[in-house]
Amino acid sequence: MPKEIPADQPALESRLRDPASCRDAFTEVIKLYSEPLYWQIRRLVQSHDDANDLLQNTFMKAWSSIENFRGDAKLSTWLYKIAINESITFLARERKRLNVSIDDEESMLLNAIEADTEIDGDELALKLRKAIATLPEKQRIVFNMKYFDEMKYEQMSEILGTSVGALKSSYHIAVKKIEQYFADND
Repeated sequence: MPKEIPADQPALESRLRDPASCRDAFTEVIKLYSEPLYWQIRRLVQSHDDANDLLQNTFMKAWSSIENFRGDAKLSTWLYKIAINESITFLARERKRLNVSIDDEESMLLNAIEADTEIDGDELALKLRKAIATLPEKQRIVFNMKYFDEMKYEQMSEILGTSVGALKSSYHIAVKKIEQYFADND
């Protein structure tokens, strides 16, 4: 679950836009968002090392384009959008590198889950990770944001550029598929 963002978020965004306080404010952004962004990325790519690299890339991209952040969207929305785009690009690169079709991505993710020694979890948690890995990419992203991050559909809509109705539908379908996975693998 993401950390609670402080009430003085507008003040932080204002400090980010001020060249005199930008560096210190960005350090604060890293402290606030490292954990929730790490887990969002991790649930998509499965590997701890890859998630750490992508988190670093996310913050480097955010820092290099901080002058473009105008505050039209929430800071968290902007950062999640960068993190998710980095993750999607990474997964596409990995599919290409490993010569895996988008249809075979499920087996690539399942192999990563099986090989993962970084997460301790019970059998049920492992089964849930495997069930999520069977979802198409968009449903996987929506499910993770709603289920694990308890993100509101409106914020997801801003991040993913998808209508609230489509997101609700994706989540509902994802839940049904996960329930079916559990029923079939009991």
